[in-house]
Amino acid sequence: MNYNPFSQPEGATEEETTLLYFAYTARIAPQKMSEVAPGAEFQFIAHLPEWGLEFPIDGNGWNGGLPTVVPTSGSTVWGAVFAVPDDQIGALNEVEGSEHRVESTVEAIDRTGKRHRVSTHVFDGSSNGQVEPSPSYLRLMLVGSKHWSLPAGWIAGLEEHLEASGTT
Repeated sequence: MNYNPFSQPEGATEEETTLLYFAYTARIAPQKMSEVAPGAEFQFIAHLPEWGLEFPIDGNGWNGGLPTVVPTSGSTVWGAVFAVPDDQIGALNEVEGSEHRVESTVEAIDRTGKRHRVSTHVFDGSSNGQVEPSPSYLRLMLVGSKHWSLPAGWIAGLEEHLEASGTT
């Protein structure tokens, strides 16, 4: 099935298309999303079933590893879904690209069980294993996860990564 994750809000014209974007990186924090895509509007909470969170991206000035999602049996990644105006998708792709991620279409499930085709960003290279996560980047992910009231287990997992890095 070839699916386009672009949608049109009811009554929108072709020029007003938006992208349903699954945020799990620093862009899950409201201030970080608004810096890149000020017109992005929160839609719903969702998770990526059978996907896990890893930190294979080294460097980039964050003093530690950056996250990506990878297919992982028995795992799930939680995030916030935003409608991003088409004229702001380039900026979103650019900032995610600067962190070595490329756009990918995946299936997310919201809290009511409804499935959605969404766009997200995944690591653009082959992993050489885990890198110790960046504490400052994890803090941004935690700010966003708490702001959107993601499940307590997801937040606890991020906090465990932060504690393992030796900072809280």
